[in-house]
Amino acid sequence: MAFEYAPAPESRSVVDIAPSYGLFIDGEFRDASDGKVFKTVSPSTEEVLSEVAQASAEDVDAAVKAARKAFEKWSALPGSERAKYLFRIARIIQERSRELAVLETLDNGKPIKETRDADLPLVAAHFFYYAGWADKLGHAGFGPDPKPLGVAGQVIPWNFPLLMLAWKIAPALAAGNTVVLKPAETTPLSALFFADICRQAGLPKGVVNILTGDGTTGAALVAHDGIDKVAFTGSTAVGKAIARTVAGTDKKLTLELGGKGANIVFDDAPIDQAVEGIINGIFFNQGQVCCAGSRLLVQESIQDELLDALKRRMSTLRVGDPLDKNTDVGAINSAEQLARIRALADSGEAEGAERWAPACELPANGYWFAPTLFTGVSQAHRIAREEIFGPVLSVLSFRTPAEAVAKANNSEYGLSAGIWTEKGSRMLAVASKLRAGVIWANTFNKFDPTSPFGGYKESGFGREGGRHGLEAYLDV
Repeated sequence: MAFEYAPAPESRSVVDIAPSYGLFIDGEFRDASDGKVFKTVSPSTEEVLSEVAQASAEDVDAAVKAARKAFEKWSALPGSERAKYLFRIARIIQERSRELAVLETLDNGKPIKETRDADLPLVAAHFFYYAGWADKLGHAGFGPDPKPLGVAGQVIPWNFPLLMLAWKIAPALAAGNTVVLKPAETTPLSALFFADICRQAGLPKGVVNILTGDGTTGAALVAHDGIDKVAFTGSTAVGKAIARTVAGTDKKLTLELGGKGANIVFDDAPIDQAVEGIINGIFFNQGQVCCAGSRLLVQESIQDELLDALKRRMSTLRVGDPLDKNTDVGAINSAEQLARIRALADSGEAEGAERWAPACELPANGYWFAPTLFTGVSQAHRIAREEIFGPVLSVLSFRTPAEAVAKANNSEYGLSAGIWTEKGSRMLAVASKLRAGVIWANTFNKFDPTSPFGGYKESGFGREGGRHGLEAYLDV
């Protein structure tokens, strides 16, 4: 008899969500200028978590002016003094990590073990890392005395709300810039809690401003004349629109956009290890990851063996309450995203690919999609070309390393890739030919604040993380 997992829910009592939140401008929370609000819901239950202010163009202007005023004193501080604030923020994040992990799981839908064990440690690590750079900017390789740009307008997505905030705010502040950040409409709460952390850390007023709202708020922020640097993570379509807005201005721009990562498994790969990497590559955060390994390229001679092992492993994945510590696959972030996943999965069947998913009972309420893989996929199928941003894996085969490289690069995207082989020479030879910004060997989805992240082609340009992540926030 197989052992059953007893429910192990994390307590919601560790986080206190207010019934409503305002905009964080110049160190204080305030209502939107026109009084507009919207609701944020929990994807796993569809319950309303809170009511949040919808920032108008007037609010954007107020936030940018507050950031511009704060920039004079903040940029004039010695780097060692700015570092103290960043260290303080990092420590507070660590102290409040359980609270923030529960909040992120409630608002986003991802499993608590991911927010607790991956997201929050990385969030703190990024602030610690860039705190270390704040007084060493002259040694970063961008000149002996690099200067900050001014006010950074930052727009982040809903898949890693607090982590994407850290990726953007930490280097910006370390370099001496001030920030106006807009979180995603469906996941605004962790950014608002971060605003409280800024106050708790004693960060000077106006250095960080948080504007909640929909796409119109983001568009107003990007277009504002007082913004010196735009940083965006999200869809390729929105990234292109932002690039058109910024074109012809003096604003610096970095874009981290979509992906269709290839996970390449050679015939000498350790099968069990590769299967775990494949699972992590596509089902981590329900596949709602820009660098997800959503295309599995497997060498023909081991395809049957690998797929058998992969299906066995998929059958053990636990789908359900994201607050349960046993849960592997949580809820899809929104009804809109769920509809897109369903439509693309249906197109895979309509185009002749064979669909398979393990038997699993999905909850009655919330937004759910079972872990799914497609075999018999050709490079012409939509599921092999378009970013699904969900727990859907497309399987293709290859015979030679050259064919694997050709298929991996046959994409409009170029964000990530994985290589599975026991031969170090093959890893290096294949990696040198892949047109992807991040390449993992015998692992997947490993992140570190010291390592740069970014893509090529329609996956965007610029790098975040590491020494390279400072460049976008310095006048070099």
